[in-house]
Amino acid sequence: MQILRTPDDRFADLPDFSYEPRYAHVSDDEGGTLRMAWVEEGPADAAPVLMLHGEPSWSFLYRRMIPVLAAAGHRVICPDLVGFGRSDKPSSMDDHTYARHIEWVRALVFDQLGLTGVTLVGQDWGGLIGLRLAAEHPERFEGLVVANTGLPSGDVPMPDVWWKFRRAIQTQPGIDVGRFVQSGCRRPLNDAERACYDAPFPDDSYCAGPRAMPGLVPTSPDDPETAANRAAWAALCDSPTPMLVAFSDSDPVTAGMAPLFRNEMRGAQGHDHPVIRDAGHFLQEDAGPELAHRIAEFLERHNGATPVRP
Repeated sequence: MQILRTPDDRFADLPDFSYEPRYAHVSDDEGGTLRMAWVEEGPADAAPVLMLHGEPSWSFLYRRMIPVLAAAGHRVICPDLVGFGRSDKPSSMDDHTYARHIEWVRALVFDQLGLTGVTLVGQDWGGLIGLRLAAEHPERFEGLVVANTGLPSGDVPMPDVWWKFRRAIQTQPGIDVGRFVQSGCRRPLNDAERACYDAPFPDDSYCAGPRAMPGLVPTSPDDPETAANRAAWAALCDSPTPMLVAFSDSDPVTAGMAPLFRNEMRGAQGHDHPVIRDAGHFLQEDAGPELAHRIAEFLERHNGATPVRP
């Protein structure tokens, strides 16, 4: 496996994201190792809130949420998936599989960080990965927050807008990651913010992760991960772990999943599930503080933490 590592100077002077990166090594599944990055804020002895980003973003996406949850007394941990952010970048699309990404995150958060009592916040691929971990390691989790995500098995067709995104990011000769993120937001990003989304990718050789991820989403029942996702969905339907369903009102990709989570998940029953208004696919960009306050209130209700009011 050929590994690329984004130079540190690409991450200099990030607006509103001065958190010091931390690093650990996980197996690359081929006899080598990969360096994974994360940022962390809040009391080190507090229950962890694990916030997982998706495609094609990185932990910078959570910069407007970290301060709210840390101030509410939580240990906030935001990793960069392999291939994204400050984490190492396998240079071939074939290096990326759904199973490998689950294992890489599992190795970081359980083997390296030893997290227990976790509340997951998963958006986009952060949910596809995090919900599998929650279903397969329920003893590690105390809460689940699903936000514009799903657990696809290929039994329900993906929307046309997603197929257009998949074709574009896989076939364009160069990827403008900042533009792709902007297309999933209602709020205009300024030039500096867009540059931060471009920062992990100095040139196209670093972009195997963003190019590969859409092709890893199960879109047919014979996908290699379909059976595992069906099993995870069934396990989560029966799980008593409290779940907050916090989708936006303007995401054409995942909108249909919100009522399924609310109605089918045992842990979602009895909770007040917000709809985040005037927000697109990347609701962390459009309404990050509001989403963070909703999560803090959810945590206060089910485990006694103290929410911070806007």
